[in-house]
Amino acid sequence: MEASMIGLDIAKRVFHVVGEDSAGNVVLSKRLAREKVEAFFAAHAPATVGIEACGSSHHWARRLTALGHDVRLIPAAYVRPFVKRNKTDARDAAAICEAMQRPGMRFVPIKSCEQQAARGLESTRNLLVRQRTQLANAVRGLLAEYGIIAAQGRRGFESLVGRIEQGDAAIPTVLRQALDNLVEQWRSAGRAAEALEAQIVARARTDATARRLMTIPGVGPLGAHAIVAAIGDGAQFGSARDFAAWVGLTPREHQSANTRRVGHISRQGDQGLRRLLVLGASAAMRQDRAKPARATLWVRGILARRPMKVAVVARAAKNARIAWAMLRSGQPYRATVIAA
Repeated sequence: MEASMIGLDIAKRVFHVVGEDSAGNVVLSKRLAREKVEAFFAAHAPATVGIEACGSSHHWARRLTALGHDVRLIPAAYVRPFVKRNKTDARDAAAICEAMQRPGMRFVPIKSCEQQAARGLESTRNLLVRQRTQLANAVRGLLAEYGIIAAQGRRGFESLVGRIEQGDAAIPTVLRQALDNLVEQWRSAGRAAEALEAQIVARARTDATARRLMTIPGVGPLGAHAIVAAIGDGAQFGSARDFAAWVGLTPREHQSANTRRVGHISRQGDQGLRRLLVLGASAAMRQDRAKPARATLWVRGILARRPMKVAVVARAAKNARIAWAMLRSGQPYRATVIAA
């Protein structure tokens, strides 16, 4: 008897499948080498296949969908409670099979190759920016051991670079070659990050959906591109708040009986997208605080009631909700009329 529900635990070289029939009985438990996975599913009758959403899961979802199977990607956090006792590949596959049958289970939409390529641009740029920051901090730390410091920011760091290149006598000769290497890597990472940023901005400006999102105050080309690449048309979310919660911009909540506690934002979901929304909101709020007459009543009110950082996060959450509404409705951004 062939399985109608299959849990597939994927890895780099060795996979494991566990299948159940319509009555919930385990009829299949098999270990597969990577090169035999497609042949196995090609020979198997169409079934519902569950895969934990992780590295390469979208690739396998696309391949198995092409073979006629109904593939469902499940967040890893939602699979973990179904793992029985010690972790093994077979138990992981069984847990996936069990989890995907729960009526209230949430699934991850399968991303297209184009979506993943767009996400790859962003993750590569983020990595280069982090490396550039790490290199600058390493140079600062090494020079600080000799009492050589500079102001924060790029201008301050470039003053240190100038002292290195000019052969400052305060810098030991033994250390200069190492510092030259770090500075060269810092420049290389900066050039690569700027080239990728230019590519992302160009893509955003040629995409009609991203251009509409860019009309939201606080959402620029990078943020608009990140939103479209991450969620497409946003159909996987039932409401604007669901999207804001997925980004991690809604507060944690703990409720028991009549006691309800609301904490800091959850910081779940896509860290890069959340950072872009917060940075865009920060720029918009600085402009509003500098010129209050141009700010909306909502912005004036939250700036009066809350600290600046809290107001920025609130603005980022609101922008996320507006972006989702625009994606689902297809309508342009409607600016709030500013009261006199």
